[in-house]
Amino acid sequence: MIVPFSVSDFIERALTVYGERTGVVDEPDQPAAPLGTKGELTYAEMASLAARQAARLDELGIGVGDRVAVVSHNSARLLTSFFGVSGYGRVLVPVNFRLRPDEVRYIVEHSGARVLIVDPELDEALADVTAEHRFVIGDDDLLYAPEGTVPQPWEPDENATACINYTSGTTARPKGVQITHRNIWVNAVTFAMHAQVSDRDVYLHTLPMFHANGWGMPYAMTGLGAKHVVLRKIDGAEILRRVAEHGVTVMCAAPAVAAAVLEAAQDWEGEIPGRDRVRIIMAGAPPPTKTVVRVQEELGWEFIQIYGLTETSPLLTFNRTRAEWDHLPAEERAGLLTRAGAPALGVRLSTSAPDEDGEGGGEVLARSNVVLEGYWDQPEESARALAGGWFHTGDGGVIGEDGYLTISDRKKDVIITGGENVSSIEVEDVLFSHPAVSEVAVIGVPSEKWGETIKALVVLAPGEQVTEAELIAWCKDKAAGYKAPTSIEFRDELARTATGKLQKFKLRAPYWEGRDRQVN
Repeated sequence: MIVPFSVSDFIERALTVYGERTGVVDEPDQPAAPLGTKGELTYAEMASLAARQAARLDELGIGVGDRVAVVSHNSARLLTSFFGVSGYGRVLVPVNFRLRPDEVRYIVEHSGARVLIVDPELDEALADVTAEHRFVIGDDDLLYAPEGTVPQPWEPDENATACINYTSGTTARPKGVQITHRNIWVNAVTFAMHAQVSDRDVYLHTLPMFHANGWGMPYAMTGLGAKHVVLRKIDGAEILRRVAEHGVTVMCAAPAVAAAVLEAAQDWEGEIPGRDRVRIIMAGAPPPTKTVVRVQEELGWEFIQIYGLTETSPLLTFNRTRAEWDHLPAEERAGLLTRAGAPALGVRLSTSAPDEDGEGGGEVLARSNVVLEGYWDQPEESARALAGGWFHTGDGGVIGEDGYLTISDRKKDVIITGGENVSSIEVEDVLFSHPAVSEVAVIGVPSEKWGETIKALVVLAPGEQVTEAELIAWCKDKAAGYKAPTSIEFRDELARTATGKLQKFKLRAPYWEGRDRQVN
């Protein structure tokens, strides 16, 4: 018997088994006009809200396969949309709320979204971004059909696209990653198994839900009846307060979140909440070894490292302390945890031969049921990424004799800062547009707080003058703020090969001296 996987499986099980249990605690300061926070919702109420959203899409004539874009901070309403949209056959397009209006407009238009739902805090800034139907989160009478309205049934197709998640990639325009119901199902169940999630867990949404569908945790936690606690904006002290108040046991985060919590812990009165209880699952860029030690010793939280990409739903590897490491000193154990990890169940990894420069080892290749269907409306990019029946990650890495993967460099020009992917080519294009700039190379350099941060190496045109602050302001004016360099270094020239190629791994090398890899 084959029963097609569907996103709806997760909310249906939660409704059946845990209907009267609190499913989500919304952000109390949610500015969802005009109704504000959703407060606490049971799983029965979440399922009802999802059904009412689907019924409203029915009334609007939004059919199976049509796209619904949502630009929102973390919220209970966004969490419910994972089921109210995709669970009834439409395609959810979660958009990074940090993007500029022109970047959001491109995604809405490129995806062909017929519906656009925006956070009230972003409504004014995105006033010129629209679609056939446009709503503001919190206008519940417009977003949801009346209670009790039954949506049209959808016959699940596990190979249908459930979500399109846009990633910066290596070009000036983002690519739409098509993730299927099968991708989502396998990722969520595999992730939950490796992280040992149960109905006793309380999950804090420190990770933006738009980011690779919250790494699949909206589905995994729902299907297993865990409680969701929504956090709208990152604040170290507030994270500690939520952990204490709600009994949080697990969260996913970029290195900057751990840094914020560690800083806040210095001023925390009394015992750090969550000691010997919280599991913090980290990706984007592994933090320094000493940060891992501090998380384990100062917070008393378990540190888990994963590796993946938006294109892989995202889980490819999982790295958790194992019994064989128990006798090792804390520093050595932490060093083992900063590796990307061992392949998750069902994942096959390989590496290609190193390129002619020997830069960063071979490219990491992956095969798994979590690998994307393709890039939306970009068949050439899809064929390139999936050439030879393997997904080409664009990361350079080495697989050890124990099967553990270490990422040593990035073949593609992407910098991961604070968990966000930034195309160095995009930043270079912005800097090139300044009349004073003659040459530029954008690279990632180590950062204790962000894992990596953006540095631009700039050669000025003859007779031109411009300051570091002016160029950074120029970038912030023309792209999302997180894409701007945090530092600019002026050079007389940028070294190139005989064929004129910039070798970025050589430009990065001085900043990564003493480290065994050129990424964090």
